[in-house]
Amino acid sequence: MKPNRQITKGLWLGLLGIVIFAATLPMTRLAVGTPDAPQMAGIFVAMGRAVVAAALSAGFLLATRAPLPQRHDWWPLAITAGGVVFGFPLFTSVAMRYVEAVHASVIVGILPLATAAVGALLHRQRPSAGFWGCAALGSALVVAFALLRSGSAGLSINAADALLLAAMLCAAVGYGYGARLSQHMRAEHVICWALLMALPLSLPLAVISWPAAPLKAGAWWGFAYVAVFSMWLGFFAWYRGLALGGTVRVSQVQLVQPFLSMLFALPLLGEKLDALSLGFALAVIATVFIGKKMPVHALAVRKAV
Repeated sequence: MKPNRQITKGLWLGLLGIVIFAATLPMTRLAVGTPDAPQMAGIFVAMGRAVVAAALSAGFLLATRAPLPQRHDWWPLAITAGGVVFGFPLFTSVAMRYVEAVHASVIVGILPLATAAVGALLHRQRPSAGFWGCAALGSALVVAFALLRSGSAGLSINAADALLLAAMLCAAVGYGYGARLSQHMRAEHVICWALLMALPLSLPLAVISWPAAPLKAGAWWGFAYVAVFSMWLGFFAWYRGLALGGTVRVSQVQLVQPFLSMLFALPLLGEKLDALSLGFALAVIATVFIGKKMPVHALAVRKAV
């Protein structure tokens, strides 16, 4: 495949993955409910979705006759699982009971720069001072937004925002390592093996946290979405896109994720888009857009003499 066509295909696949991921926060909110009307426990949503996706992965790996990962791939797979199978789902599932999806979408706005930064480090690139400056400014805007909102929402919102920020870091690391593995493994196999590696821990945790009381149908629909699409199919497109177009470049399509998440939250949850959330989302995305334009240099490799 020609380089330009490969990059274009990578960007389109990346966009497809982001469209799927954008509904994750609203669907998670449906699954876990609110403090006044709780549904599933956050740990069950996180671990249960991993178990469902692992079962689908086992069938897919058998159907495609996937080879076992090479010995040097197991550690990166473990890091990938830690980021996108455990860290991100668990932190977001716990947090989303206490914040609206529109609010959480602003926090997600920092993810593109975090993903690009992890990708640059993994691929031995050196982002410029301007890149890191934009990353710092974007992070400061997210923290400022969380502090402004915490004034009327209580300490639980502060804790929830901290969990969401931790989730963004986990996602960035999982994206970066998964993309690197996708350079020599089928992108679909990367997430499948990561899910199967996690199964000895995710399965007992899901069983222990199984809902004891009847739940609304909407909670199960939300859980089904994050299990099949957010935890599985979305990564098929996302990791393939990152592998084809490059992590630093394709991570740009994450710019649209906060707005898509907000749009999904309006009809799914009946939330309202207020001026403060929209303003901060635009400001964060502006810093990300500018940061993406900053140079990222390859590190010089010293040759032995």
